Order: sequence, then structure tokens, then C-alpha cells
Amino acid sequence: MTALTIRDISRRSGLSEPTLRYYEEVGLIGPIARDPSSGHRRYREKELDTLQALACLRAMGVGIEDMRRYQANRELGHLAAGEQRDLLLRHADRVAGEIAKLGTHLDYLRAKAALWDARDRADAGAEIEANMQVHKMLPRLAEVVLG
Repeated sequence: MTALTIRDISRRSGLSEPTLRYYEEVGLIGPIARDPSSGHRRYREKELDTLQALACLRAMGVGIEDMRRYQANRELGHLAAGEQRDLLLRHADRVAGEIAKLGTHLDYLRAKAALWDARDRADAGAEIEANMQVHKMLPRLAEVVLG
């Protein structure tokens, strides 16, 4: 079994060294073994697997408490399958909402770009049409922005 340094783990997991230390401090991982002579952290492959899972959750906006719950559920395995499913689906719903919001922003940006494209081409008819599209989108955009 090869022991991995914090730098190795950081590169392979995508998590910064301060984040790795923080995750150990708050109990998401570890405690991590230490080199007896230097006191430096030495990670195992099992910890790398855990950290890669946590990096994915972090990238999706999952908070520390839900990461902690996720880790506990992983340890429980089948006994916590329902809770694990519910936790992940709750975040899937949140991400779907974010995607919908971003989709509205994307539609608005494209409509505004079409308006400016029509102006650039001096196409009065296309400008009127694009301006109508932008105005039709405003209520939906306001709803997304204001919640």
C-alpha cells in the first residue's frame, strides 16, 4: 500500500490542500495517518475514493452537513439506502431548478444578442421582432430573478 502525500491527494481529488485539512478538521475524513518521522499526512487509496466523492458533491453545491450525512450513509450501506436516495434527490431537484433558471438567463441573452445583431445589420424588421421577443421574456426573467 502506497501512502500518498497531501499534494498527491490534492492533485488527484481536485480539492485544495487547505480544503483537505478542513475536511479532516470537521470530520468528513480521517483522522489521516501521519508519517512518524515528519508528522506529514499520509493518505490511503480508500481516502482518495472518499475525497473524490466529496469533491463531486462539493462541485454540485452540496453543503458540509449533507456531505457528513452522505458519508455516514455510505458507512451504513443498504441500511441507509432510502435516506441516501432522498438526500441525493433533494440536491438533484435543487440543481434542476438552477438549470431552469440558467436556461431562462440563456434565452434572454440570446434574445438580446438577436436584437443587437438586427441593429448591427440595420434590419428594422428583425429588430422589431427581436424586441418583441425580449419583451415577451421579461415577465419570465423577472420571476426567475426575483424568485
